[in-house]
Amino acid sequence: MDTTETINIIDGKARALEVREALKIEVDKLKAEDKITPGLAVVLVGEDPASAVYVRNKSKACEKAGIESFKHTLSAETAEDELLALIDELNKDSRIDGILVQLPLPGHIDEDKVIEAITPEKDVDGFHPFNVGKLMTGKPVFESCTPLGIMDLIASTGIELKGKDAVVIGRSNIVGKPMAMMLLAEHATVTIVHSRTQNLPEKVRGADVIVAAVGIANFVKGDWVKEGAVVIDVGINRLDDGTLTGDVDFAEVSQKASAITPVPGGVGPMTIAMLLKNTVKSAKRRIAKK
Repeated sequence: MDTTETINIIDGKARALEVREALKIEVDKLKAEDKITPGLAVVLVGEDPASAVYVRNKSKACEKAGIESFKHTLSAETAEDELLALIDELNKDSRIDGILVQLPLPGHIDEDKVIEAITPEKDVDGFHPFNVGKLMTGKPVFESCTPLGIMDLIASTGIELKGKDAVVIGRSNIVGKPMAMMLLAEHATVTIVHSRTQNLPEKVRGADVIVAAVGIANFVKGDWVKEGAVVIDVGINRLDDGTLTGDVDFAEVSQKASAITPVPGGVGPMTIAMLLKNTVKSAKRRIAKK
């Protein structure tokens, strides 16, 4: 029996397009009424191919939304002090509402120092300790883009998070930890598990919502997932044959989940959409301060 028609795919590409189209309307209004064009500075250090693709996609998305993109490409040999000096300039540049330094950085540069050098008012990635702290206290300013996009996708399924059991697989500062805080803010009961958790499948099995961000291909199996769960796959793993797959065994899990994100085309497009959303939010905060 073919059950593919019953699978509820959460289309991140389509939802991201809706978000960007709505932002375009907001940006056009800012330009017409407030004479302001939101600006995003993107800094790429080195020639990592994946990072270069991400930066190019972000620049294209900015252009389509009417946001001005300021791209700074530095060599892999760039000194830490030189990068910090550039960030200081961008902090002071009134045309720029958001600063994004593409990670990972070359090994000789301290990522924490770079993240903390970005002024919290332009930290549209939501990585600065100030913004992380605000999220923790339930008063977020800029939220990390991937978890923010995931919350939007979860909302699109119509599930009521209040009182639900959510399991986040992964504990990174970029996804796992802020994801848990956002789910908690919506009154879900949240469990964080990871690759060293004992009896991990058993802990996942009770979840109404599963967010997999562990970075291991096809890690979450079908028998880990209860019938009707909402499953969000954050992973992007390249297999030996060159194809991309997520952290979730899609073929197995999709037969049990009430809704599931594909890889690619699920979470990824939403991360960029939320980056643009945070940049427009920053521009509005700039106007409010005038």
